[in-house]
Amino acid sequence: MQMMKDRMEGVPACTFPVVEAPYPVISNDWVNGEYKLLVVEAEAAGLAARAGQFFHLACPPEGENDNFLRRPMSIHRIDRERGQLHFLYKVQGNGTRALATLQPGDTLDALGPVGQGFSLPAATQHVLMVGRGVGLATLAPLAQMAIAQGAKVTAVLSARSQALVMGRQVLEEAGASVHVVTDDNSDSDVVSLEGFIRRLHAASPVDFMATCGSNRLLMLLQKLSEEFGAAGQVALEQRMGCALGMCIACVRAFRKEPGAEALTYRRVCWEGPVFDMRETVAW
Repeated sequence: MQMMKDRMEGVPACTFPVVEAPYPVISNDWVNGEYKLLVVEAEAAGLAARAGQFFHLACPPEGENDNFLRRPMSIHRIDRERGQLHFLYKVQGNGTRALATLQPGDTLDALGPVGQGFSLPAATQHVLMVGRGVGLATLAPLAQMAIAQGAKVTAVLSARSQALVMGRQVLEEAGASVHVVTDDNSDSDVVSLEGFIRRLHAASPVDFMATCGSNRLLMLLQKLSEEFGAAGQVALEQRMGCALGMCIACVRAFRKEPGAEALTYRRVCWEGPVFDMRETVAW
């Protein structure tokens, strides 16, 4: 017990409700050939989620596979008016294949909301979000939060092809300006993206950056955020066991402070999944 207390010193306090609850499934439809959008009904505890937090989902059995471990799933949309939560996920393993079988009227067992979400400085004027693949799902609620605070939002959506671009409608409905880059259009490489961001910053200075889903995007934004003097955060994806900080299965190395060479170790589920971009070590 004392060892756990020592380990928890300096850890952010849990100031949000973490509840295991049944969530009735409204829909679970394909959005393209690889991803599905799961929409569930949510009560007050679930709707209290903040941008960047996640839920730990129990996956139904798939044949002889029991899917013992839950799957961490970032929140794609928090629709408080309709009382709904949206999860955008790639169908690629036993757990997500099992989630893909859920039908309207079924029940999803979910634990959450969990983790530390995005935190915008009060005076933020222009937020740049750059996401790749399923990382786009995590960033969408940040746009809604930033615009509610009075900030301008530019979202860069990166994907292999136009067919795999996701989240554009959600972001545009929130009021964000959306820029799409794809591999097959030859404008998603780091050089092209850096040129676009520099032009964007020259026209309308960016003072907050966020990213998820790509190591190369993280390294690019780390460089530019330091050069521009902009704050930045990254949402990390990580395999985990309990999602409550107890099993120590999702530990990663971080800089002790921005620019430091000395490293420390933090749990993605509890100290994160959102971290200071300048303290995050590329993987």
